[in-house]
Amino acid sequence: MKTAAITARGLVKDYGSVRALRGVDLQVERGEVFGFLGPNGAGKSTFIRLLLHLLKPTDGSVEVLGESPLGNPALRSCLGYLPGELNMGARLTGREHLTYLAALRRGAGLDRMEELAERFGLDLDRSFRGLSKGNKQKIGLVQAFMHNPDLLILDEPTSGLDPLLQQEFLALVRESGERGATVFMSSHVLSEVEAVVGRVAIIRDGEIVDVDEVSTLRREAGQHVSFKFEGPVDLDAFSGVANFSQIKAEGNGLQGVLRGSPHELLALAARFHVVGWSAKDRDLEELFMDFYRSPASKGDSDAR
Repeated sequence: MKTAAITARGLVKDYGSVRALRGVDLQVERGEVFGFLGPNGAGKSTFIRLLLHLLKPTDGSVEVLGESPLGNPALRSCLGYLPGELNMGARLTGREHLTYLAALRRGAGLDRMEELAERFGLDLDRSFRGLSKGNKQKIGLVQAFMHNPDLLILDEPTSGLDPLLQQEFLALVRESGERGATVFMSSHVLSEVEAVVGRVAIIRDGEIVDVDEVSTLRREAGQHVSFKFEGPVDLDAFSGVANFSQIKAEGNGLQGVLRGSPHELLALAARFHVVGWSAKDRDLEELFMDFYRSPASKGDSDAR
């Protein structure tokens, strides 16, 4: 039986008195394109650094491709990593930097370097010091993908990229998934995550608050429903409708968020004189924000 690509059990990370991760349990299967969602400060980058043994856990354990990353440098050759901020020698050109990384992998990736640079419109002969944020990000993407790793760990991968290059990146993710690689993608841009991932985990204040299929989250996002009546209606009459929330009334109008079947809501509305109504799917971003509007189950943290 194949081991999971990523397994975290009770993962805790403290920075002094600040608890950045609060007992994270997470499993990502091999071959998945998996989204890891949360705003800045939720604990995404801390979790990723623990996967790579760039940090040591305070408690709990983590396995990557069935092995512990602690004291296991050979595991790195199977990984492609894009950090949130890429640092390299300011005087090195992109070509020099990427050639150096390929040499550390015994030449793996040199054969794809030019192809990927062309796909992203990257000039490999300019020094890193003179590159824009977007061009630095292109170098980061090339070095992560060029050796066809078994597991790609990408932290905010499209930061600084224009919309056309974001689409090129998503195409590259799909290609990696088709060849059987696992992609673990941290992001707060839900539209790009929705385009390629199968499952997502949502992290808040260092805790996983939901793990689900994107298709399920899309259904749970619900709809914005609004009614216009001939005259005023009693708001309390609608407050007991199942799966209908965030209800607001203004004049002869009423609106709210419906998750689930509209049958009960429409039956109630039909008791009044409806002169107009509409329903529109909510953005996935709005569902994401719902997790952050509700009170945290534990005290606030400064998770990184």
